Amino acid sequence: MPAVPAHPALGVAANASPLPAGLLHGLGPGRDLQELHPGLWRAHQLTRASGVAWPSGFAALDAQLPGGGWPQSVLSELLLAQAGVGELRLLAPTLAAVAAGGKLLMLFDPPARLSVRALDGLGLRAQQLLIIPGQARASADLLWALEQTLKSGHAGAVLAWLPERFGDGRHADALRRLQLAAAQHEGPAFLLREWTAQQRPSPAPLRLSLRAGGPDCLAVQVLKRRGPRLAEVLLLELPPVLLPQQRARALAPRQRGVLAPASTALPEAVSGAVSGAA
Repeated sequence: MPAVPAHPALGVAANASPLPAGLLHGLGPGRDLQELHPGLWRAHQLTRASGVAWPSGFAALDAQLPGGGWPQSVLSELLLAQAGVGELRLLAPTLAAVAAGGKLLMLFDPPARLSVRALDGLGLRAQQLLIIPGQARASADLLWALEQTLKSGHAGAVLAWLPERFGDGRHADALRRLQLAAAQHEGPAFLLREWTAQQRPSPAPLRLSLRAGGPDCLAVQVLKRRGPRLAEVLLLELPPVLLPQQRARALAPRQRGVLAPASTALPEAVSGAVSGAA
């Protein structure tokens, strides 16, 4: 069956089946293209989520995510300026909502030991977390376990910190397999990668970069989504972890008109969200 030719005003998901010729005939004004095919949308519009979208807990971010939240059954990539920049505090509201349904949260190869006290402050119970170590962050077994976890459908949410340079050359097929496996996962799935990965292609339909935007603040840029490009950088206020005097010291250079280096604004080691004794 012949497919509809590409059109600059339309977008089609990478895994969408071919559209039969004549499908768009009869599409009257005001009708949504996604009523005809879930993988079809107008390039200047955000798509609706074909399944459940999990609210992020940040209204400004949800307004820019297709479906109004983190998608399920696909991969979402978070590209980090540095590990521990605030990724767990960003994801905590969604993870807590998933865990409230009795589902297990699986974390693959976190870069440091988790602080039970900090996790509890974010509404996350250690008993609902399963940690899978990465064995020097270069294990084929870890990637296999991640793929099987996504296929199984047993986990509520999946987070995986991937090794550096993952996705180039020999790892490209592994990324595609993970995206295919995520289609069977009824929950959010996050791949956390290094900042420079944004220069390499990825099958993940949603890609965001994260960097420190100040004390208890995260700068988020939407690099890829099913919808129009977003040039604006979102500044999100994270749950505070600094004591008042620490926050005042962190803000002091800005108050004097000098921009403090983003990398020193709030390392996760200060927040304790990805460090400290278990």
